[in-house]
Amino acid sequence: MNKGNESKYRMPAEWEPHSAVWLAWPYDEITFPDRVNKAEAAFVKILGAVARSEAAELLVLDEEMEERAYGMLAEAGVDLTRINFHLTDYADVWLRDTGPIFVRNGAGKTVITKWIFNSWGNKFPELLKDAAIPGMIAEWKGIPVEEPQIIIEGGAIDVDGEGMCLTTEQCLLNGNRNPGKSKPEIEKYLEKYLGVKKTVWLKKGLVNDHTDGHIDELARFVAPGRIVCAFEDDPRDENFAILMNNYETLTAATDITSRPFDVIKLPMPHVRYDDGSKAPVSYTNFYIGNTVVLVPTFNDENDKKALGILKECFPGRVVLGIDCSDIIYGGGAIHCVTQQQPE
Repeated sequence: MNKGNESKYRMPAEWEPHSAVWLAWPYDEITFPDRVNKAEAAFVKILGAVARSEAAELLVLDEEMEERAYGMLAEAGVDLTRINFHLTDYADVWLRDTGPIFVRNGAGKTVITKWIFNSWGNKFPELLKDAAIPGMIAEWKGIPVEEPQIIIEGGAIDVDGEGMCLTTEQCLLNGNRNPGKSKPEIEKYLEKYLGVKKTVWLKKGLVNDHTDGHIDELARFVAPGRIVCAFEDDPRDENFAILMNNYETLTAATDITSRPFDVIKLPMPHVRYDDGSKAPVSYTNFYIGNTVVLVPTFNDENDKKALGILKECFPGRVVLGIDCSDIIYGGGAIHCVTQQQPE
């Protein structure tokens, strides 16, 4: 249990009402090698589904890109009155990590928390300029900003809006993020700026995950007290021991009232890149919209099973699968490219 600072902020759960969701149009050939067109097509599907649920705030580089995106969305029949374009310089699409983490203050007003972004442990210096995105959004929308002086990406944490947080030791205790900082020290920041009262720490993330174990590929709250957890049945799989350990940690954990969690297993997709290496993907990288839940699919035999489980978790929402077989070449999926702004 976190002790010390009493927070004046609360990070709403993802299933709470949104005023909008933020995305950035894909264009980088390094991120999507020989696949930019396919990534664009996937974004059209994501934006089309999101537009049924809430407004989308979309970053584009220039007027030419805006015209291209507008044309593709119009051709697909997307409601363009629900898409707001923002012309600005940005490096990539991963707004879950580079965008702001929106919170509410004690008066119920929205505040942006702008955490330090060091491109996942200084792995991609060319993406460091995206650390400016939260400040740009704050200026466009007239939202005040808090700047916690530690490194946290949005995909590294998941909250239930009632004081619980999930994260991993591999990410937040990594020497490439916050060297020398202990769990209690990091928990004080989570409490002060996000309203977290208790954190469950999993050990590690997926094999080949360049984010060093982001929680949104491992386990997600779907309601207070309920967690879906990526689980591997095959003992020969490289992720088997990692995901078994995570599952055991979650089933042994309790919430802020000492109640155990209802932990639901989600099967794993088995995807390899063209070079044969294992892709770090799971079905937990979904986005919870106001009326829809967008789930990454991978033309895998477990797609249908995972969608069925998530439909049971979200009876009041339409659960839609979006093929992310091309987006994953950038190392992420739907949750990684979206960042919700609470109502």
